[in-house]
Amino acid sequence: MRERFATGLLFLLAACRHPAGAAARPDASCGAFECAQYDSPIEAFRAAIGGDVRVVSIGEAHAPKGARAPSSAKRFTETILSSLAGRASDLVVELMLPPSGCRAEVALAKKAEEPVTTRHASADPSEYVAMGEAARKLGVVPDLLRPSCADLAAIDASDDPIEASLRTIERLTREKVVALLDRNARTPGDAGKIVVTYGGAIHNDRAPPPERLAWSFGPALDQATGGRYVEVDLFVPEFMDGSDVWKSRPFYAAYDPARLGRKTTMFRLRERSYVIVFPLVEPAAAEPSPGEPKVGDSGSPP
Repeated sequence: MRERFATGLLFLLAACRHPAGAAARPDASCGAFECAQYDSPIEAFRAAIGGDVRVVSIGEAHAPKGARAPSSAKRFTETILSSLAGRASDLVVELMLPPSGCRAEVALAKKAEEPVTTRHASADPSEYVAMGEAARKLGVVPDLLRPSCADLAAIDASDDPIEASLRTIERLTREKVVALLDRNARTPGDAGKIVVTYGGAIHNDRAPPPERLAWSFGPALDQATGGRYVEVDLFVPEFMDGSDVWKSRPFYAAYDPARLGRKTTMFRLRERSYVIVFPLVEPAAAEPSPGEPKVGDSGSPP
């Protein structure tokens, strides 16, 4: 298992640029969005994916170089993944497993991705490997994206290799998940089970803005499942550094770490689209505000 996944560590794409969001019912404590707090991430996740779901697509902001707080991938593996045991059939992770026989194309693709991957923590790929191994132990089959040599050559030949990579990831993920959904529908033991994807939050938007439509498999998978697609983004508050990229996220202004950082906070951006912010590793001391959202104890999403 480790060898199979390790050979797929071609490149991770920085993602999570400007996830789209539309205002839900106003809430005094969370700005324009509905939100709730939970005692643990697994409680929030279970609330988000309740009901008759066929695809759960999880997005993250990859851990930056020098990060000290545990990444979204590590926390998902250790605190959330177990909730999918018996309910999910497959986990598709955003790592490329190129075929044998195209070493030159692999090397060129790695080179093209360096402007992005050099900003990531060195542990990012190995944490995806650990996630796959943990999933298999739970009975959830992990798999990688499988580009052809031609796919990698096209990325290298493109005028914009990053753009080409984003489009390739969208296509490979979409095709893989559609095939798994079809197999599940024809397999009694897997009928009704969830297919899970895990990768950068730039790809899983259910309703992406026009400029990112070509990078997101969300709309296609939402249609393929007849509206049984759920988008969940997992963010580490220590990584939310106040940069313009983070400020552009629709929920960012509503998240106050001093007030909300002690617990897991979940924002509902729109129907079947959620953001879960993990608790701070060392939350700042702060008195709860009168309008602070209550801990979710009903199992229902906000």
